[in-house]
Amino acid sequence: MEVKLLLDASKIVLVTFICSALIMEVMKKIAAHIGAMDVPRADEGNRHIHKVATPKLGAVGIFLAFLIGYMLFGEQSVRMNAILIGSFIMILTGIMDDIKPIKASHKMIGHIIAASVIVFYGGILLDQISAFGYTLNFGILAYPITILFIVACTNIINLIDGLDGLSSGICSIFYITIATIAFYQGRYGSLVMMLSLIMLGSTLGFLLHNFNPAKIFAGDCATFM
Repeated sequence: MEVKLLLDASKIVLVTFICSALIMEVMKKIAAHIGAMDVPRADEGNRHIHKVATPKLGAVGIFLAFLIGYMLFGEQSVRMNAILIGSFIMILTGIMDDIKPIKASHKMIGHIIAASVIVFYGGILLDQISAFGYTLNFGILAYPITILFIVACTNIINLIDGLDGLSSGICSIFYITIATIAFYQGRYGSLVMMLSLIMLGSTLGFLLHNFNPAKIFAGDCATFM
């Protein structure tokens, strides 16, 4: 039984990995065509490590591979629909910023809208935390706390996307950890495990192109990761 589950999990990761790795080749050309390029600038203190203009739509490729993985292996639900809608809003906001930088306040509005869809439409709430035998219930505050948590996590990933392979490497470690925990808890086929496996393969496919020297960056769409 466990061998079959491991084989099924490996199939999900392998399929999404291959899709992501292939899609990245297309995203490089699209980014160059629409001008979504990260150009090293001397006016910022030469802080850029890369020496040549590099495509920035890697996270869009991850999102597309994620969609393929979901269509092949996922199950439709209100929660999943909310996650897809929220992810699309974040991706759209990121694409706009990658092509032509927009104000931070405008990006934040997009992130809050995306998080609100997940919370109010999907009903996904961080309503309590437990530690050392104690449980703290947030009550009505669960709504703003969950929105703040989602926005904070997405921007944390975006902020650490400064070194080749850093954000994608950290995300890959996170997803494989969550999938492993879900496996040992017996949560086979759960939404958490399914999303973790799909995102693991999609992120690893991007990481293949993001190792130093990176051929493509995640860009501002990294908030989706």
